[in-house]
Amino acid sequence: MNPDGVDTFMKYADSCSTADYDIAVQQLPSSATDQRIQLARRLAAEDSSTDLMNLDPVFVAEFANAGWLAEVPEEKASEITSSVEGEGDYLAGAAETVVWDDKVFAIPLWANTQVLWYRKSLAEKAGLSEEDMQQVTWDQIIDAAAENGGTVGVQANLYEGYVVWINALIQGAGGAIVSDTEAGRDASIDLNSDAGRAAAEVVQKLAESDAAQPDLSVSNEGTVLGPMFAGPGEFMVNWTFVYKNYEGLIGAAGGPADKQAFEDLGWARYPATVEGEPSKPPIGGIDIGVGAYSEHPEFAMEAAECITSTQAQVDLALVNGLMPSTNAAYDEVANSGDYPEDLIELYRTSVDEGGPRPKSAFYAMISSAIQQTWHSPASVDPDSTPEESADYVGNVLRGEDLL
Repeated sequence: MNPDGVDTFMKYADSCSTADYDIAVQQLPSSATDQRIQLARRLAAEDSSTDLMNLDPVFVAEFANAGWLAEVPEEKASEITSSVEGEGDYLAGAAETVVWDDKVFAIPLWANTQVLWYRKSLAEKAGLSEEDMQQVTWDQIIDAAAENGGTVGVQANLYEGYVVWINALIQGAGGAIVSDTEAGRDASIDLNSDAGRAAAEVVQKLAESDAAQPDLSVSNEGTVLGPMFAGPGEFMVNWTFVYKNYEGLIGAAGGPADKQAFEDLGWARYPATVEGEPSKPPIGGIDIGVGAYSEHPEFAMEAAECITSTQAQVDLALVNGLMPSTNAAYDEVANSGDYPEDLIELYRTSVDEGGPRPKSAFYAMISSAIQQTWHSPASVDPDSTPEESADYVGNVLRGEDLL
């Protein structure tokens, strides 16, 4: 499993164990890149001890295409595929992540998404009303922060989180990194486009702005938390864990000074790349897969269904801030009173209307090539980066360049 929600996972490892089997937990590295490497090494070696695994959604296509994942049984698979069309209990955005080649290879557990977190007082000082914040643009928040002593927090280290940002910027401008991904190495590379240039303009603008945080080129989900309650604060894109994180830090270092300060925390839909065009919030989360080489696939699938139960999803949301993949669990979380109603609705809408990263058997290569051509943010030039990046991604896929 990955390092999120470990305490809740340990609880369900015990409660989902039966007289026939015990569930033992091994923790994966913290970064998605390292998680993929560790799992891929085991599965490529046909390791039979990997019965269950946490999967970042972008792993599913590659692992399924390689034959490393067991197919989900028909009844559960039908429930998931009908949800893609909006007729089942799973959120469509979460259900879509586990389907590859018209088959289902994992069960969605939690469905992460990013929203815009901000200090209400900073937005007010910048003249941005609550109505303005409902679909604010990247230009607006960068200017607002720069002119009022604040900053804009993003994930721009040389890692997968940076590609999450770039992908959302491009999709928010109506484009895509790649398309026709079922063609494998012959997929269409769409980076060199108006959407790619619009995304590069945002990255360049932030990198050259006073709103850029000092550690922009190494920033990640954790480093951007600090500036929120320091000085005038920040605008920050980040995942759903943020609310519970700050609520748990009231009166502590790095958190709001008191409950009144915590009430200054605002949230809104992910910023728009292009004014008037809907943003495409990133979609993440965790899916549970069963290894194709498991010696006990039926027991493993039974355990996967137990670990992804409605109650397990509710517990992950209430204890760890990791939001559910099903409407049934969302309803229970909403009824708990632990979250503001509008925040719950924002999460659910963001998952359903968000933009996933490309679903490709070669995603790891695509992501690595993009990271190398768009990093550091200060080097990004709208006139050259999208074109150079498109050429490099294409060459890597065709085997004409090495990563």
